Amino acid sequence: MPDQALCLHPTSFAGVTLVGAGPGDPDLITIAGLKALLGADVVVTDRLVPHELLAGLAPDVELIDVAKFPRSRFTTQEDINAVLLDRARAGKRVVRLKGGDSYVFGRGFEEVLDLQQAGVPVRVIPGLSSSLSVPALAGIPVTHRGVVHDFTVVSGHVPPRHPESLVNWDALAASRGTIVLMMAVQNAGVIAQTLIDGGRDAGQSVGIVVDGSLASERVIRTTVGHLGESIETEKVRPPAIIVIGDVAGL
Repeated sequence: MPDQALCLHPTSFAGVTLVGAGPGDPDLITIAGLKALLGADVVVTDRLVPHELLAGLAPDVELIDVAKFPRSRFTTQEDINAVLLDRARAGKRVVRLKGGDSYVFGRGFEEVLDLQQAGVPVRVIPGLSSSLSVPALAGIPVTHRGVVHDFTVVSGHVPPRHPESLVNWDALAASRGTIVLMMAVQNAGVIAQTLIDGGRDAGQSVGIVVDGSLASERVIRTTVGHLGESIETEKVRPPAIIVIGDVAGL
């Protein structure tokens, strides 16, 4: 097959396109995602989306910020769904732009279901999930031959034993696999203690990646037993990915 130059032409879709923007570096959005973004009439965006992507939009593109800030300004999921429906029914080409991947703790499927039930055409363009890409960029593999054969991505936005938690922390603690924690900065200490109580080695390696893929990225090395302390002393603030397992010490 002869070599062909890649043509980055905008694509249009009469409905809503969910686009994962990747972990933060604007260069890490997929080509398909960028084409959809360049062809949009309306972009509904979250707070973790790279600002450079939004700055490159045409002046006539309507930009709607529905960011959800913890303990601050909050846009309900119902309000977001209503915005998507309103613009799509007006005949606009709508891109719903989310950080990472829309289906990894991004509520993307909730929006897809709501749009489908309303009869609005919808498609999904996956993005690089920060759960895997951020550790990789920081030099931490989530699996490695002869070290670990499995990994689990966990939301830590609610602590263990919380009534709303759906995580089997006892099973995680007893496993040998890598644990990748997202949205877990606030609850990292209690999560670490729960894992230790369940059988995890307090001396097992941990890698904390703050602002992954960005110029401000920091990688903090610690152990399960000192995770909570490291979060405090290093003044770790979201967004951060926490990798627990032997791979973090390679």
